[in-house]
Amino acid sequence: MAHHVRTLVFGSPLPTTALGETRLGNIRALAVLSPGALASIAYANQEIFLGLVVAGAAGLAYSWEVALAITGLLVLLSASYMQTIAAYPSGGGSYTVARENLGELAGLVAAAGLLIDYILNAAVSLTAGVAALASAFPALWAHRVAIALLLLLIITVLNLRGMREVGTVMIVPVYLFLTTYLVMIAYGIFVALSQGPGSLETAVASTPAAPSVFIPVTIFLLLRTFSSGATALTGVEAISNAVPIFKPVAIRNAQKTMATMAALMAILFMGTILLTEYLAVVAGPNETILSALARRLFGTSPVYFLAQIATLLVLIVAANTSFAGFPRITSLMAEDGFLPRQLRIVGDRLVFSNGILVLALLVGMLIVLFEGDTHLLIPLFAVGAFLAYTLSQAGMVAHWWEERGSGWLTKAALNGLGALATAVALLIVGVSKFIHGAWIVVLLIPLLVLLFRHIRDHYAHVGRELSLAGETPQIGGMAPSRIIMPVAGVHRGVIQALNYANSISRDITAVFVELEPGSGAALVEKWQSYGLDRIARLDIVPSPYRSLIGPFLDEVDRLDAENSDDWPATVLIPEFVPAHAWQFLLHNQTALLLKWALLYRRHRYGKTRAVIDIPFHLEK
Repeated sequence: MAHHVRTLVFGSPLPTTALGETRLGNIRALAVLSPGALASIAYANQEIFLGLVVAGAAGLAYSWEVALAITGLLVLLSASYMQTIAAYPSGGGSYTVARENLGELAGLVAAAGLLIDYILNAAVSLTAGVAALASAFPALWAHRVAIALLLLLIITVLNLRGMREVGTVMIVPVYLFLTTYLVMIAYGIFVALSQGPGSLETAVASTPAAPSVFIPVTIFLLLRTFSSGATALTGVEAISNAVPIFKPVAIRNAQKTMATMAALMAILFMGTILLTEYLAVVAGPNETILSALARRLFGTSPVYFLAQIATLLVLIVAANTSFAGFPRITSLMAEDGFLPRQLRIVGDRLVFSNGILVLALLVGMLIVLFEGDTHLLIPLFAVGAFLAYTLSQAGMVAHWWEERGSGWLTKAALNGLGALATAVALLIVGVSKFIHGAWIVVLLIPLLVLLFRHIRDHYAHVGRELSLAGETPQIGGMAPSRIIMPVAGVHRGVIQALNYANSISRDITAVFVELEPGSGAALVEKWQSYGLDRIARLDIVPSPYRSLIGPFLDEVDRLDAENSDDWPATVLIPEFVPAHAWQFLLHNQTALLLKWALLYRRHRYGKTRAVIDIPFHLEK
């Protein structure tokens, strides 16, 4: 039953030979990899509005200038990453580029920043999507966390089913969003030309959400707003990370998709910002700025609700950008030994299932911790992304310098300009958002780097201990093993275990830990009545404090100390297995606890103790 349910939810296992069939064409790849960037207007526009409205109409008048600076950075960053795609067709993520060209430390810093960015991108996208829905249906504001977690569960299951299923499901919301917003921008231009500009002073004065006292417009205010709006640029790297999932010719298709994404994002971002400012749209309480713009253009008609639903859906799939990028980076790092090796395993559906599950768990924790509030998550956002972008572009400069192929100087100059621009943006974001939460990311990144190195050191140490280099292994020569077997009574499982023990040894000791006074004598009588004393001697170990594990282990050590064998005794554990998994809850799992205790208890002479489990399967 469990197998059938798993197959129904996640799909049938796919053979490794089907890996090429999961590659995506440009239309599907755009749907899978670009929503993180395209849908960022939902929260980037909101943050620009919230950052400038504190200065009233005078502050909101700078919206288009802030947006223009962000769009210019987008164009530069996209052009830089198109070069990265060509140079790293196997996936030119920040981790790979920085590590190969700037060294291990730079690569780990870039990886830490990018992993944090992917986690926050998913959390911000989902909470922003729920905010868009709640703007249309205010009664849902109180249930933001539950709705966001439900949506997280849905996209996790879709990703566990595989890339082709994700691309198929995501294609509808992405193109619905693009169609809706491009039509809305076109209609907004018509309305703007017909009605003329609105008055920001009047709009702000009539909005309950506006502050009662406005602060002056300062350079710091504009820089802080830029840092909030720069969250629109997160997710731009996703395409360069995932070049291998494109259909051939992968490089050309990835570059086309990157250029398309950048062009669409620039149109959506600048179009909505310019319309919002020109028409003097100001959001009220419990409403996003994009909702206010759609309401200004379409009222409460079905088109308005379509725009909100399209925003919700694209933000849901925007979180999928993280589900495409995060597992791929963790698999690369696991391959290099900086993360647990389970993260490099490809699952039944040819996806990195463990990475997907880890990401879902971390995103869910963030949603709950920050109560589903996008505005609280934003200060943590962008620091990791811009740090990764800067190191990646700097790494590309080093790459071109080393390669010195055709046109290398122009390529290096473009990537160098990208590195400089993202470094300046990183400085602005880090300083302006530091006290608002960016300090958490600044502190977390070096801690993650230390963790990565500790994991690598652990694997290196394990490799040295297991290595046979310079040694001649000695095989054989062991004396017949002594057997020590814990027993709780006399039953079929014990008889089966004794028969097996008798087949490999003639020195068998059964150990009964007496939890209740007098129970040992009764067992001795029963043991002798079945003639078991001819096969194994029975030791009764008193336990005045009713503990089982400790007294048994002490008895095993005592028996080893009495013998001069080079090897400690083998512990053989009889264990009955219920017919159904749920029935394990009805038993105390003593055998499991004993196995764990023996596994992690080092023998005092440094010898290896074997533990054999003899299962007795119950039929009913």
